[in-house]
Amino acid sequence: MYLLIGASLLAACGSTGGVARNTPYGVDANGEGVDGLLVGHRLMAANEPELALKAYLRAAGEQGVNVDVLSAIGSANLALGRLGQAEQVLRRAIEEDPTFVPAINNLGVVLMEQGKYGEARVTFQQAFAQDSGQSDSIRENLRLAIARTEGVVYSDPQTEPTMALVRRGQGQYELLTEL
Repeated sequence: MYLLIGASLLAACGSTGGVARNTPYGVDANGEGVDGLLVGHRLMAANEPELALKAYLRAAGEQGVNVDVLSAIGSANLALGRLGQAEQVLRRAIEEDPTFVPAINNLGVVLMEQGKYGEARVTFQQAFAQDSGQSDSIRENLRLAIARTEGVVYSDPQTEPTMALVRRGQGQYELLTEL
């Protein structure tokens, strides 16, 4: 009798003939894992930051915690409006690599969203310098931060521009003003 129960348990644990059943997201039909960063970037492009965050965390477990993973996690938290978490993770990414432009730019966006215009300005200046002025989105972010710190933006609530966070490229965001 125990032999019969043991045989049925082994059969239940056996192969499903190559067909994956109830597999977690990010596993292909051949049983090979798909890069969590790639999955996360695609989910961010599809405006699914919560799922992207899970994919980025999986990538951290697979690849280890590096600047790419930290920047991606920070970007997902930014898209989710978790500004405190985004700030912490992006600062950690910049500690890993002080020249990683996407993390520097996204930290600047977080700081702008928090109303820390002076620090955001300095951060965007760093991103602009590291990028050699190549990115239009960083240039626009810097321009907006300068305007905010110099009081160029009107303070009348009826004419106060609103800021919109817009995704530009993989893991980079730009602040746009609308009157």
